[in-house]
Amino acid sequence: MLVLRRKIGETVMIGNDIQVQVLGVEGDQIKLGFLAPKEVQILRQELYEGIVAENLAAKEQISHLQQEQILTLLKNFKM
Repeated sequence: MLVLRRKIGETVMIGNDIQVQVLGVEGDQIKLGFLAPKEVQILRQELYEGIVAENLAAKEQISHLQQEQILTLLKNFKM
């Protein structure tokens, strides 16, 4: 992990396209601004983790449905 100290108004570059600027400090919170291409998705970690959990749940549900469909087809299959 890279640890940097920045003052209000200072910027950090991530690669060539992403710019992170310290906009302010309010109590124990730091306000950051992000400038990135539209195709780069920027999410808070808790939102990202929620999306990952929802995707895994959907995948499991689809997998379960597919198994049920296969079993139904096999039961209905006649030689």
